[in-house]
Amino acid sequence: MSRTTTAPVVDPAVPAGEPPRAGRRTAAVLALARFEARELLVQIQILLFFALYVLLVVLRMTFQEGMDAYPVLNTVDRAVQSSPLLFAIAVLVCTNAAALRSRKNRTADQFDVLAMEPWRRTVAQVLSVIPFAALTAVVVAVEYTREALKPGAIGHGSLGELAVAPLMVLLAGVLGVLLARALPSGFVPILFVVAFYLATVVLSTLADEGTWWGWLSPIVLTAETGGDPVPSDLLGRPAGWHALYMLGLCAVGTCGALLLSGGRTRAVKAATALALALTAAGVIGQVPHDTAGLAEARRTASETPEKVQSCKEYDGSTYCSFPEWTGVRDDWAAVVGRVRSLAGGTAADTALTVSQRIDTSSGVEADAYLEPYSTPGRVTVGTRWGGNRIPEFAVGVATVLVAGREDATVEDMCDARPVAIMWLALGGGPTPMDTFQHVRLDDSTTGSGIVLAPTDSLDLTAHQTDVVRELLQRPRAEAAARVKAHWTELTSAATTTAQAAKLLGVPVPKGAESCDAS
Repeated sequence: MSRTTTAPVVDPAVPAGEPPRAGRRTAAVLALARFEARELLVQIQILLFFALYVLLVVLRMTFQEGMDAYPVLNTVDRAVQSSPLLFAIAVLVCTNAAALRSRKNRTADQFDVLAMEPWRRTVAQVLSVIPFAALTAVVVAVEYTREALKPGAIGHGSLGELAVAPLMVLLAGVLGVLLARALPSGFVPILFVVAFYLATVVLSTLADEGTWWGWLSPIVLTAETGGDPVPSDLLGRPAGWHALYMLGLCAVGTCGALLLSGGRTRAVKAATALALALTAAGVIGQVPHDTAGLAEARRTASETPEKVQSCKEYDGSTYCSFPEWTGVRDDWAAVVGRVRSLAGGTAADTALTVSQRIDTSSGVEADAYLEPYSTPGRVTVGTRWGGNRIPEFAVGVATVLVAGREDATVEDMCDARPVAIMWLALGGGPTPMDTFQHVRLDDSTTGSGIVLAPTDSLDLTAHQTDVVRELLQRPRAEAAARVKAHWTELTSAATTTAQAAKLLGVPVPKGAESCDAS
């Protein structure tokens, strides 16, 4: 029997003993990166938390309030940052587990016989995270673009703010690989996540308080504080520098993982130096450089906004706004026109000056109280619009048309004037009774209550509430005719609520009227 000898198969393109060419090494790294990305994609944690992230975004875009029809884009770009936080944590844990797979399966020694060096495998594992950062960027872009394309969108967003979410996911993956190389243990990522979360909360709080090094946190959770938005140039957020800082952290983490994997080549050392310089530039860029100028700009916008606003006239009235809100002035004018159309006497032709106002004395985007104007014919409007802000603004306009000044509500108006104010504010709307309920602080249409306005609220007694409710339920044409016919009496402080009811043809409330609306 003849004996057959099998010769080893040698790639003719690569002579025996010669290391693979650079192109082949790069192709091998990319192939391994694709494999690792597919492996990550089938991990239940990745699928679950990405699905939850997308679901949260969909729900936020689906169930929106009236004010969301007029999104302020310099708040939208920050609101999208914290949503993928749990997804980023899942990416960190899963990339760490993938980097430790060979150690867990006790196959690490077998890699020593392969042509690909350990640090190149680390490069592949870092590259496998990029698709997930790209997916996050797509979700962020879709959410922001949807808001930006709304006809009522206000202002503009920041590319630096929008970049935070995908960079956070990328950084999480890089840290997962780095931890696997530095501390190869399955418990380390959990401990790191807890410490990272606590550090982020602390640093974000410091950033809220104005401490610049609070921006060393990869994500600054200051998206919305519940107050009114302000012009973009008053925020003082170093968004671009912060994005550069996060990109630098991703690069430093990658280089650190490569060095720990034995990649001490000149290219890796040069990349490490460049990454450190990039991170340092981001840190330095986040340090406030003109705090006095920013403080002065905020003071000017709060105390003398006319210096930085532009004005436009509509139908005899003047509307002044910050530059980013010029597109909303038409909507303000529409409300003023509707309110004036229901007024009688000279009020129907009264020229008003509508001024947009903010107050940064207690901080940017903090809850603030706006002093009502004492100048006749001046009306305040805020930086939020849509939803309840529309009838609240209508209340402010009606107050000036009926009482002459915004500050007339400072004193209790235990007379017919609040009835006239509420009719002007709500009578021309499509659903006056529903709006009447929502514009009141307690969401009721009975008893005494507080009606919200851009400045001071309007107090309604129980009797005034009854008259307003009955008036709003009457046919609009009939009620409007009665209000205009008795305009002088209804706007007089000498006319009682009972007398107003008789003039308007609605039942007179029983019992004595209490002027305490609280």
